[in-house]
Amino acid sequence: MKSTPDEKGRSIRLQRIGEQVRHAIAEVLARGELRDELLQRTIVSVSEVRVTADLRHATVFVKALGGGDDQAVVKALASHARYLRGEVARSMATKYTPDLRFRADESYDAGARIDAILRRPTIARDLEPEVRLPKLSDYDDADED
Repeated sequence: MKSTPDEKGRSIRLQRIGEQVRHAIAEVLARGELRDELLQRTIVSVSEVRVTADLRHATVFVKALGGGDDQAVVKALASHARYLRGEVARSMATKYTPDLRFRADESYDAGARIDAILRRPTIARDLEPEVRLPKLSDYDDADED
């Protein structure tokens, strides 16, 4: 079976499996099943899961929302990786369940930096479209016929 890659070169199948893993982990976190004080008091966003081609490993990108410490959340999730892997296995129907590796998602920070740059007055001035209102002299009386 030939897989169709997306613009980043990842197959649709791997993306679909990554989304299934992401949903399973997010569901466990939302239900508060992990007995970890840090994870229970922190809202954790699971933004993306990248699965290797052999489905043996998955990198889970997480972000602690509300100003939480991302590295502490990554460490806490890594300590519960076996339990999370078991929950992922229950929710998926694949031959292999990937080992989970957790990383802090830095795309939020990159987006915030880009947004700050675009909001600088010197940059924002160049981004605003010129609005030209029509003048009465632009209308020709002959066009109305």
